[in-house]
Amino acid sequence: MDAIDLAELREELIRPDGLWQKVDLVPETGSTNADLAARARQGEVPGTILITDYQSAGRGRQGRNWTAPPGSGIAMSVLVRPNGIDRSRWTWLPLLAGLAVSDGIRRAGDLPAVLKWPNDVLIEDRKVSGILAEGVDTSQGSACVVGIGINVRLCEEELPVPTASSLAIAARELGRQLPSRTAVIATVLAAFELLYGRWEAQAGNDTSLAAAYAERCETLGRQVRVVLSEQRRVEGVADHVDEDGRLVVRTSSGSAAYGAGDVIHLRP
Repeated sequence: MDAIDLAELREELIRPDGLWQKVDLVPETGSTNADLAARARQGEVPGTILITDYQSAGRGRQGRNWTAPPGSGIAMSVLVRPNGIDRSRWTWLPLLAGLAVSDGIRRAGDLPAVLKWPNDVLIEDRKVSGILAEGVDTSQGSACVVGIGINVRLCEEELPVPTASSLAIAARELGRQLPSRTAVIATVLAAFELLYGRWEAQAGNDTSLAAAYAERCETLGRQVRVVLSEQRRVEGVADHVDEDGRLVVRTSSGSAAYGAGDVIHLRP
């Protein structure tokens, strides 16, 4: 049994001058993002972390459902209120979260986690984590809830799609030791705190973070298909990520930036 150790997380993460100020763990809920957004509207303190052992109505990008058996993964959301940063720059928050997850998995499990734009985390070209960031308007001002889901102990039969994986599967295939869920949570959120602090200190314009993201992102330099809708798709080379976190795709007719859409890595 890989129980999440709430006392250890509070000891590891909470500091008077740190980003994280509160950690809550609930056995089950519909959606940690929805719950934390509701709490934010009621005055919840920024720096709150909400974790659940089982999420029955989790959501991914474009309204997709996301769920996993109880105790098999990590489902958590964090509440942040960027200080003095224009909301147009908040597009970087899910990208920073993806970078933090990949950093945390690498440090906690010695697993080669990389990024697929905008914020899917892959190991050996299979998805182990997804992220959903949502803005929230409160009486104290605008805030953002960032939801993070990580497949930890799922076996092949429990995976939602063939292109998914889990830390347990990757650890077995690569001969690594599977880290505890507590260790992964603590390491990911420590990485997020460092990245977020750098981003906030530079008013959302930290070129070194953009470079770090680009270095970790497997999408760049590849032939891709961007699915914008059922009727509209674009194919080309993923050239770079612009200052707003959008993917710039180069085609025979020129380059264009996309802030949303499903990206499919195409084989050469």
